[in-house]
Amino acid sequence: MGGTEHLTVRREGATLVLTLNRPDARNALSLPMLVGLYDGWLEADADDEIRSIVLTGAGGSFCAGMDLKALAGHGMAGEHYRDRLKADPDLHWKAMLRHHRPRKPVIAAVEGYCVAGGTEILQGTDIRVAGQSATFGLFEVRRGLFPIGGSTVRLQRQIPRTHALEMLLTGRPYTAEEAARIGLIGHVVPDGTALGKALEIAERINACGPLAVEAVKASVYETAELTEADGLAAELTRGWPVFDTADAKEGARAFAEKRPPVYKRA
Repeated sequence: MGGTEHLTVRREGATLVLTLNRPDARNALSLPMLVGLYDGWLEADADDEIRSIVLTGAGGSFCAGMDLKALAGHGMAGEHYRDRLKADPDLHWKAMLRHHRPRKPVIAAVEGYCVAGGTEILQGTDIRVAGQSATFGLFEVRRGLFPIGGSTVRLQRQIPRTHALEMLLTGRPYTAEEAARIGLIGHVVPDGTALGKALEIAERINACGPLAVEAVKASVYETAELTEADGLAAELTRGWPVFDTADAKEGARAFAEKRPPVYKRA
């Protein structure tokens, strides 16, 4: 497992847990954090034993957005990762899930601040859990900036356009309850329990057929902007092969024998 000084990686069974680890800066994005994030997504993609990913933050915050000074590599933070960014100038967008989509489900466990770049990363995750005191928002316009991490495209596709535009154009903070009401997040839980709830959801996913899970996720995103007819055709192309797998046969046998299935990604 990888990780950097600002991104820790650990395994919880079949779940890879990536933790933004810069609590003194409310986990503002730095170059070491972005390198660690991208490496974490690649590790999950490459390891068939990993069936889900949980993304969270250390010290009671999720992510307070981009630290432009740290990203530029000034001072101690990030200088030794400059070669990675030179080799792949798109690395930061891949790390923030703007230009990369992991094939495994990604569950966000949010506590505290999840604003600016934090809310932008959030839009690249699949399932979202937040503590009741969490704060969301896209503050860029208040600073004369543009939310270039994908929010002007993604947000209106994930929540009603009126709410997307209000969030984008006012730059105001949103509570967890508001975020859940408009559909930005799926669960609001007591403070300090978001990670536990995310791991609980991950375990439910991990118990399912991994080939089926990955195919379902891929189909949802592939068909999102298609017409219904084209989407249904694409779904068949993605879904039918799953029925011919050994995992599908194991699922049927386990159901008939009233036992937990043992999937082998075959």
